[in-house]
Order: sequence, then C-alpha cells, then structure tokens
Amino acid sequence: MTDIDTGTERIARFASRPNAARAAALAGVPVLDVVIPVYNEETALADSVRRVHRHLRDTFPYPVRITIADNASIDETPRVARELASELPGVRVVRLEQKGRGRALREVWSHSDAQVLAYMDVDLSTDLTALAPLVAPLISGHSDLAIGTRLGRGSRVVRGAKREFISRCYNLILKSTLAAGFSDAQCGFKAIRADVARELLPHVSDAGWFFDTELLVLAERSGLRIHEVPVDWVDDPDSRVDIVATAAADLKGVGRLLRGFANGSIPVNAIAAQLEPSQAAPRSLFRQVVRFATVGVASTAAYLVLFMLLHGVIGAQAANLVALLVTAIGNTAANRRFTFGVAGNAARHHVEGLIVFGIALAITSGALAGLHAVVDQPHRILEMSVLVLANLLATAVRFVLLRGWVFHPRRLRSTAKGTRS
Repeated sequence: MTDIDTGTERIARFASRPNAARAAALAGVPVLDVVIPVYNEETALADSVRRVHRHLRDTFPYPVRITIADNASIDETPRVARELASELPGVRVVRLEQKGRGRALREVWSHSDAQVLAYMDVDLSTDLTALAPLVAPLISGHSDLAIGTRLGRGSRVVRGAKREFISRCYNLILKSTLAAGFSDAQCGFKAIRADVARELLPHVSDAGWFFDTELLVLAERSGLRIHEVPVDWVDDPDSRVDIVATAAADLKGVGRLLRGFANGSIPVNAIAAQLEPSQAAPRSLFRQVVRFATVGVASTAAYLVLFMLLHGVIGAQAANLVALLVTAIGNTAANRRFTFGVAGNAARHHVEGLIVFGIALAITSGALAGLHAVVDQPHRILEMSVLVLANLLATAVRFVLLRGWVFHPRRLRSTAKGTRS
C-alpha cells in the first residue's frame, strides 16, 4: 500500500464517522458531558458550576450535561453539589467513596450516555471560550481526543516561574522517553469521543494525576488523532496540588509505561485493533523500522555466532538451518512484543513466523548453494560475506511479511472482534 493510498483511506474513514450531534439527537442523549472532579471544594464549587452552566447555556448549541464528580469529599462539598443539581437543569452529582481524579473520570466517562466527554478543573484556570474549539472536532468526527495546551503557539499563560519550569520539564521528559507528540499532558481541560473512551479506558490503570498522560500516550500509540487547542490560562494561587508528590507519581508512571511497552504487557496494536476501522490509524512505519532493525541486528549477531560454532560440527547447510531456526523464533517473539506491540495468538504468530522463516531459509540457503556452485571451496570470509548479504535481504523480506501479513492491523481487528463476539 502506498502512502497516498493510506492517506486516502484515512480521510475516507474519518469522513464516514457519524456526527456526534446527529447521533445524540437520534438517541435522545446529551451531545456533551462536562465532568468537574472535586475534592473538598465547598468554597469554589457553586460559583464555578454556575459559570460553566451559564456559559454552556448561552453559547453551546447542543444538549449538554454537567457532572460534578465528588471524590470522597469530607467537607460540605456533597451538600453544595446536591443543591446545585436541584437548582440548575442539566447538572447532576456522582459520588465516589475513594479519592483520585483519574478514578472519577473513568467512573463517570465509562457510564455516561453522552457522545462527547470532557472535563475541566474546578478552579476554571482555563478560559471557557476554549471549550467550543475543544469539542468541535470531536463532534464532527475529525478527531478522537482534544486537549487544551498552555505550551502551544497562541496560548496565553499567567503562572509562576516554578510551575512553568516544572511543566516544561515534565513534557520534555515525555517527549524524550515516550516520544510523545502532544505538547501539554497536564492541562486540566480535555475531551474525548465516547466511543473511543470505551475502548481506551479499560487499558488505563492510573487513578490519580497521571491518568491524563497515560490516556494520551495510549491514544497516540494506538494511532488516534489528538487535537490541540491553545488556551488562555491563569494559575490558581490557592491550588492544593502537591507538586513534589505529583511529580514523583508521574515519573513512576512514565517508568511503568516504558516497561509495559518494552515487555509487551501493554499491547498497543491489540488496543488499536479493538477500535473500529474508522478510528484505527496506521502504525508509524519509521518507528517500526527502527525497532525491527534493532531486533534484526541482535538476531544477525546471534545467527553468526551460532553458525560459526556449528559449522565445523554439522557442516555449512545444517549449521545455517539450525542457526536460522533458533534466531527466527527469537526474532518473531521479540518483534511481536517490541516492534508491533502485540499480545495473544502467540501460537498462530509463531506458525506464521516459521513460514516467514522458510522463505528466509530459501533465500540464505539458495545464496549459499549458489556460492558453492560457483566456487568449489570458498574462503570462510567470502562465505560469511555472502550469508550476511543474503540475511540482509531475508531480513527485509521478513519485515514486509510480518508487517503486511502476520501482524497486519486488519487481521488483528478481525481477531479482536471474533474474540469479543
């Protein structure tokens, strides 16, 4: 498939998505559910909810709901929230008996009937005029998630140097360790399509402040489209966020994601396969090539060592067979986890990997046989050189077959759907 074909397919898939406003009208549900997670916010809650309610009433053209997610508050927040729900149409309260912003968002988003789900911090540091640009591409079907960014061009931010430095350092860490493409993971102003949330949320394990980052990283690595909106943002001087504890938890979360991606316990391709075809975007070819090349270098080195050890014992052809078989099995196992992020169906993958191995064996054995047909007793260096070149060709063929056949997204999607049905 060419890049042009891939781009055309992606445009067609996005164009075929249902408009969230029309889908909500047909189902008789809100288009948007704005969640405000709170913990002991008896002072700020009433004014903030009234401001959000007034803004949505005056500017938002579709049915909308405001959900106050009470994170086990022990002050008068529950009472204030109940009074607001009684007073203002379209406002409700969900009470959780455990703390954690991520836990609150997962609970409300997982059970909401709205087509688009959003959240904002109760301090309303982000100017509400950014809400419409935030959710518009999700309603139209153009994007899967949307985030407010304080670090993008066009943003206007008022905050202290310390928090600015910490925020930029954290996003630099995300870019350098997890190759994050989004600019601001921590801004408390985000939205997601409900159909996408249903597929992603079961794979997000954090229940605290790292929830946002984990959700975005999984979404990005699953090929989903993240829309960024520059925001006007004013720091809340009364913020009670423990910066040190939050930073430590975030770093632990980054380490957990790195381990999960490295050992395959976070099956990115399987997550992408669970999404409908209209949502799953192609995996990054460049990233896969780099990882496949890394595995290939290690496999080739192991192959050469085994071949040299076995050559004098069982002969060139047998040594080539054994060395290639052993390294091919290891290569398939490493690529399914490290390169393609696949879990499950190990038996099928290894069977198909052996078929790919057979093709690679034919290439290398054919090259070796051709050399011996031309040169009666070739020098070991010449023999090794021919085998290295043949292995390079076999490696390229293996990558094409693994990516285009064994681990192709369409096959993973069909397997995932068959499992769910």
